[in-house]
This record gives sequence, structure tokens and C-alpha cells, in this order.
Amino acid sequence: MPVRYASDLAEHHAVRTAAGLFDVSHMGQIEIAGVDATAVLELLAVSRSHDLDVGRARYTMLCDPTGGVIDDVIIYRLPGRHLMIANAANTAEVLAALRDVCAGRDVTITHHHDRILLALQGPSAAGILSDAATAGHGTAADATTLRPFRAVETIVAGISVLIARTGYTGEDGFELACEGADGPALWAALLNAGASHGLIPCGLAARDTLRLEAGLPLHGHELGPDLGPYETGFDRIVHLDEGRQFTGRVALERTAATGPARRVVGIVAEGRRAPRAGYAVREGDRAVGVVTSGAPSPTLGVPIALAAVATGSSAPGTRLTIDVRGTSVAAEVVALPFVRRGT
Repeated sequence: MPVRYASDLAEHHAVRTAAGLFDVSHMGQIEIAGVDATAVLELLAVSRSHDLDVGRARYTMLCDPTGGVIDDVIIYRLPGRHLMIANAANTAEVLAALRDVCAGRDVTITHHHDRILLALQGPSAAGILSDAATAGHGTAADATTLRPFRAVETIVAGISVLIARTGYTGEDGFELACEGADGPALWAALLNAGASHGLIPCGLAARDTLRLEAGLPLHGHELGPDLGPYETGFDRIVHLDEGRQFTGRVALERTAATGPARRVVGIVAEGRRAPRAGYAVREGDRAVGVVTSGAPSPTLGVPIALAAVATGSSAPGTRLTIDVRGTSVAAEVVALPFVRRGT
């Protein structure tokens, strides 16, 4: 996927008002199959997997023994197997972590590096998907009735696909996986069906500003060795209630008991200069944190950022300053997300 196809702003606004199509085939598609597949996931993910019904998906994280995040992933329960979608840069580490807990177990790990993954995102996504299926005598029109974090194997434009109602933009949408050889035809079919709906191809720049406006974390920025589920506000995905032993549990239990020392918050800055990752954050004369991601918001027209700050400085309404290349810029903590669906 390129940084942009034509215009960062046009692509961003298309997803907010109509629809955008992203080629996210760089993401890792990892299949976990075998009698012990669920047991392996139970040992590794912070969320339980045994209660996932076929056709359901769950957002979760994989941690190391210190509670640091190896990656945030989505796990799908499919007939006879699970599918894990990992971030591209972390796929090798995820595979290694999976294989470490597979020793002596009846499980097969397959990295489908040759499969395609497309993300159709925006308020017009369901209509476009229905039109693409109808034009190709497919059955994906039924997939438009999927609830969020559900998946189904179906047909689009004569192509066998796995469709999930998931995405990374804050808007409604779908992610479609297919065999590599079918990727160009699926891409073309979706663009053709979406032409009258305002669908355009979108790149990495729009994907980043969309996820930032939605307050969604990015590994290496809001997630990593010292920023985990509790720091980023994803307490709900850590399932400690059943006594299940998984990698990082002991460390996460400590954080759950004491509360995190830092929290990732949303910040709106004054002026026109956008805070960027690594910029220092202060409250009064005291250093309290660092910007993890930042950009001008195309939807709001103001500079926004995510920042990891001391818990005592994380309440909405807290006045802060950000060191933007030597200039102290006033800013305020705001509730996330910056932009809600339909804005």
C-alpha cells in the first residue's frame, strides 16, 4: 500500500463521508489449527479464546512476561481453525511466540504470506459490498448484515472470500481476505461497484489520520514494551477472572491492582503546528509525558495527538504544554475518540 494514491485529505474525507479501499495485505495472516489450537491461544493472549463461537472475532493483545505488548491482534474463530491477524512489522515475533507455546501440542501454525487482505471502510461500505456481490452473482450481500466483530466465508464477484465486519478507521466497514491470485479481481470488483458511491483507493497516510482521530493505538507508538492494555484504556480485554495462566499475567495483575503509572490520552493543541511522536509534554513546570502520535486532524481542522502522560495529568480538561521544536504550545486533554462515527 502506498502512502497515498492521490491526496491524503481526499482519501481521509472519502472514508468519513463515503468509502475508501485499502490494500492491507502486508498484515500477517496466521492460521492456528489442530486439537490444541484453543489451548495455545489461551496460553498466549490476554483474552480468553475458549468462549469464541464460530464466526466471532476478538481484539486482544499478546504480551511478554513483563507485560509488554508483543502485538495487538484480532483472532477469528472459523470452522476447524482460528485466524490471527497481526501487524506486519510484528508478524515474525508473533509467530515465534506462538511456536514457543506449541511444543508438544497437537497444533499447526501456518503463515499465509501469499493471501490478500483488503479493507473496505466508510458509511457506504455495506452498499458497495452488496452491489459487488450482486454484480458477480455472489452471496456477500448477506455479509452486510454481519454485526461488528463477526466473520463469514462467502462469495464476492465469483471469488471465495472471508469477510469480517472489522476495521481500523473508526467507521463502519469490512475486511476481506482471499487467495493471492484472486486479489486483483477482488480489488477491481469493489472499486467498480463503489464508483457510484464515491469509493476511492486509500493509502497509509489516510489510514494513520483516520485511526488517530478514532483514538486507536498503533504498536510502536501507543503500545509496546512499557505501554500495555491498562495504559491504553483496554482493561476490558484482559481476562483475569478465571485464573487462566497466560504469558504476562503476573505483571498485568500487578498493574491491575495498583493502576498504571501512565495513561495514553487524547490532546488537542492550540495553533496550527501539530505535535509529533517524541515531543515532550509538561504540566506547568513538570515533565509529565511524551507524545506518541500526532497530526493535524482533517475532520476537526485542529492539531491532535495521543500522548502517554502521568496518570495524575490524564483527566479530560487538564491543561498541558507540548514542546514543539522548541516552542511551548498550549494543549488540553480531551476524551477519546476525537471523532465519532458519522461525524
